[in-house]
Amino acid sequence: MSRDGPDNPARPGPGVALCALAELADPGSKGFRFREGGKMFAGFVVQTGGAVRGYVDSCPHAGWPLAAWDDRYLTREGDLILCGGHAALFRPGDGLCVAGPCANQRLTPWPVAVIDGRIVTA
Repeated sequence: MSRDGPDNPARPGPGVALCALAELADPGSKGFRFREGGKMFAGFVVQTGGAVRGYVDSCPHAGWPLAAWDDRYLTREGDLILCGGHAALFRPGDGLCVAGPCANQRLTPWPVAVIDGRIVTA
């Protein structure tokens, strides 16, 4: 079974509440971990310019989690997603790697939505 894919039993289905939108700065990011038996799913959400997007927390180059510290997925400027392992940079809007060893690869989207002031899985 894929760690990231929909066949991972730890990946939450649609409608799971993650956090209140007010808990996420703009720009800001927050990570989430889910376990089911021996399986784990890791994802994160980012908000930039009022848009909220979710991604699987896995570098396309190395497969490891992106954040070196809890909830620290964005650069200091808040304009790009940073892989703490090897400093690859990704655009928050589409997950495209714009610098680093995985140039032109993308983060795997994790569908999320904002409903009634809460960020939920979609």
